[in-house]
Amino acid sequence: MIQRTIAQIEKMISIENDVSAIGSIEIQGVCIDTRKITKGNLFVPFKGEKTDGHQYVEAALQQGAAAALWQKDVPNPPLHLPVIVVEDTLVALQELARSYRNQLPKLQVIGITGSNGKTTTKDITANLLSLKYKVQKTEGNFNNHIGLPLTVLNLDEDTDIAILEMGMSSRGEIEFLTQLARPNAVMITNIGESHLLDLGSRAGIAEAKLEIISGIQADGLVVYNGDEPLLRERLLNYQGNVKTFGRNDMNDLYPENIIPSAEGNVFTVNGINQEFTLPVLGTHNVLNALAAMLVAHHYDVPFEKMNEGFASLKLTNMRMELINGRDGIKIINDAYNASPTSMKAAIELINNLEGYRQKILVLGDMLELGPDEVKFHQEVGAMVDPEEIDYVFTYGQLGLKIAEGARTVLRNEQVKAFIDKNELTKELIKCTKQDTLILIKASRGMKLEEIVTALQ
Repeated sequence: MIQRTIAQIEKMISIENDVSAIGSIEIQGVCIDTRKITKGNLFVPFKGEKTDGHQYVEAALQQGAAAALWQKDVPNPPLHLPVIVVEDTLVALQELARSYRNQLPKLQVIGITGSNGKTTTKDITANLLSLKYKVQKTEGNFNNHIGLPLTVLNLDEDTDIAILEMGMSSRGEIEFLTQLARPNAVMITNIGESHLLDLGSRAGIAEAKLEIISGIQADGLVVYNGDEPLLRERLLNYQGNVKTFGRNDMNDLYPENIIPSAEGNVFTVNGINQEFTLPVLGTHNVLNALAAMLVAHHYDVPFEKMNEGFASLKLTNMRMELINGRDGIKIINDAYNASPTSMKAAIELINNLEGYRQKILVLGDMLELGPDEVKFHQEVGAMVDPEEIDYVFTYGQLGLKIAEGARTVLRNEQVKAFIDKNELTKELIKCTKQDTLILIKASRGMKLEEIVTALQ
C-alpha cells in the first residue's frame, strides 16, 4: 500500500493549507470508512447528500489514522489536527492514485471490462499470473471512480502485476478509469444488455467498453471476445497487439471440446495438446478462462502450467457458487448480478447438469435493461427446457414477466411467481427434496442471497 510522508503527498496532489508542520508524518494506506481504519491510514471523507464524512474526521484520527483530507468548502476544519485541506476530496483521492501509479514504473496493469464475467475473469487471470508473479487485484466490486483509486493506492510497491476491474453505467466512466490506471493490457469479456437504460443500445455499450483502450500503454495487449461482431468490427483496423477468444474458430483461442459437470469443466483448446480442468461451473466460464489464458501466456506463463493456477481457484462469492443446502439439496448461488446473457448461460448450465432428482430455477428481476425490459424477461422464461426443469420460481415485478414466458413452455402449476420474498422461500422449501438442484439468480438489487441463506 502507499507509504508516503505528507511532505511527499504535497508534491503528488494540490493542497490548500500549509502542511509544513506535519510534513514528516507518514501515512500508510488510505481508508474512506472509519469502521475499517487501521493505524497510519490517510482518512478521506466525502461530502454526500445525506451524510458528510467530515463529521467523522476526528474519530478517524482518534482510531489511529495518521492524517485526514478535508474539503475546502466544508467549514471549521480542525487545523490543530493533521488535516490536509484540498479543493475536493474525491478529486484528491483520484489524483493521489494517479500519481502513485505513475511512481510505480515497473508495475504492469491489466484492465478488465465487459458486460458479464469481469470478476470471474479477474479471479482466473490473477491465479494464472500468480504462478510466476506477485499479483494484486481488485477486491470485491471496487471497480468505479472511488473503488479503482482505492485499489491502486492499496498496491504494494513490489507488486509485479495489478489486475483492475473497470465498471461503468454511462459513457466516459471507463475512459476516466483507464487513463488513471494506464494499463499495459486490457480485456473485454463481452457485450451484453446491462446498462441499456443509460446507453440505449448494445452498440452504445460496445463503444463505452472500448473506452478502456484509450489509456493503454505503448505496445499494450488488447484481448477481446471475437464472437462479438460489435467488437470485431470496431477493432478491425486497430493498429496494435490484439488477441481474440471465443467459441468459433475465427478466434486465436477457442475450445475444441468442453465436458461440463457439477464440479466445473474439462476442456481442450486449439493448438494445445492437453486437457484443462476449470473448477468453475458454466461453459460460459470456459470463455472467461480463455481470455485469462491469453493474457497469462503473453506474460510468459506456459500453457502447460495453467492447470496449477486453475486448481487453486476460488471465485468471489455469489458467482456460480455451489453450496450444500438443507436436506441434501444443492444450490448454485449466482445472485450477484444478472442480465439476459448471463441468465441464459446459467439456465443452460442447469440443463446440462445430470444426476439430480429435480431442478428448480429461482429467478428475479434483471435491472437497467431499458425500454425492452419486459421482452427480455419474457424471453428468459420462455427458454426454460420443460424436459430439464421441474419448477420456476420468480421474484419481483419483472419476475412476473419471466413467469409469463415460463408458462408458455411449462404447466401452470410448475411456475410460481412472488412479490414477497418470504412467501417464495416458504413455498420453495416445501417443494424441495433430497438431490434437488436449485439455481438462484437475479440482479444485485433483488438480494436473492437471502433465499440462499434460508436454504442452508
